[in-house]
Amino acid sequence: MTVRIVIPARYGSSRLPGKPLADIDGKPMIQHVYERALTVQGATGVVVATDDERVRDAVEGFGGTAVMTDHRHESGTDRLVEVAELYPADIYVNIQGDEPLFRPSDVEQLIACMTDDASVDVATLYHVINADEASNPNSVKLVLNAQNDALYFSRSPIPYDRDGEGVTYRKHIGIYGYRHSVLDQYGELTQPMLETAEKLEQLRLLHAGFKIRAVEVAEVAAGVDTPECLDRVRGLMAGIEPKQMRAPALADVRLVITDVDGVLTDGRLVYDTQGECLKTFHVRDGLAIRVLEMSGITVAVLSGRDSAVLRKRLADLGINRVCLGAKDKRLACQTLMDELDIRPENTLFIGDDTLDLPAFEACGISVSVADAPGYIREAADIVLAAEGGQAAFRELADSILLAQGKFENISTAHGYENLSGFKTQ
Repeated sequence: MTVRIVIPARYGSSRLPGKPLADIDGKPMIQHVYERALTVQGATGVVVATDDERVRDAVEGFGGTAVMTDHRHESGTDRLVEVAELYPADIYVNIQGDEPLFRPSDVEQLIACMTDDASVDVATLYHVINADEASNPNSVKLVLNAQNDALYFSRSPIPYDRDGEGVTYRKHIGIYGYRHSVLDQYGELTQPMLETAEKLEQLRLLHAGFKIRAVEVAEVAAGVDTPECLDRVRGLMAGIEPKQMRAPALADVRLVITDVDGVLTDGRLVYDTQGECLKTFHVRDGLAIRVLEMSGITVAVLSGRDSAVLRKRLADLGINRVCLGAKDKRLACQTLMDELDIRPENTLFIGDDTLDLPAFEACGISVSVADAPGYIREAADIVLAAEGGQAAFRELADSILLAQGKFENISTAHGYENLSGFKTQ
């Protein structure tokens, strides 16, 4: 059984023009993809399918094989169909020209899947992701049946976790294997409503009744879609580990450290006749703190001020991880992280003014309220829509729970009642 690898490479990317020829470690990106494809065991040939003479010339310049295809093709599969007419094979593997870090061993698993089971029309790859990534429409998700055949692909998070009990999200990796017989019919298939709505060409195949078998592989480095992606891939090829380059995400947060004045309050200080400072807290922030705690996310309070009123409010909420009267917020954050054995990339700080900037630097994620000075908002990773004292912490808590697949805990009666044991706000 002959297997040919085809690498579609379109020059005119809207987000990164000339992408196939982008330099990575002294070579055009398309060369990295081509050379990796040559190492795939079981493949009998590699060809680049392009719509631009500059890409063809570059491929032929490093000794590769390239073919010009119609510039009117709407997808890589359309380009693949044209190549199949020129280069006969039983199975065609489609590897996009913007995937310089794909693993040849993954492609070998895909090929084995098709050669071992003649009933498989199309094969593809996937890996498991967290709820935060599943909420990104640029990450295509899929659901499978008991035989690992695709039931559906979507840009929405599927399956929907109605009861908040936790589900497995699978991210589709855009490498495909097609039997020649499927490509023979592809040009005759109509675009169904599902494909038009989701902008996913594989739904055309599912709609037509073809079986798409999915093979699970380890997480892979993302392809190159934007200048930022290109910089990341250049770094990876320079030897920087992915964990060092990946920005902390809300899905990874285990510790939230919050300032008080200007975040949990509106920042105004009111003194009574005895000189006691009075503060106004938003009831929704109090509930958000408790729901985070009951959802397994630690909340700590850090303030440069100290008062009996503040201590009473924190006691009402049952918050015992506090650092009041702190003059060095960087050191205070580091101390909290050390005591709880939580790393900076799993820690978030929310503040509103200059005194909070050292804490911004100490923690993996920094958050500003909406009414903070402009330079504070610019220094933060996330800027909330709410102002301090106006349920800003609640807005943040909702975002964290959503990213971690725990939004039911605060958005539904069922989820809230499962966290029973508190009513304090």
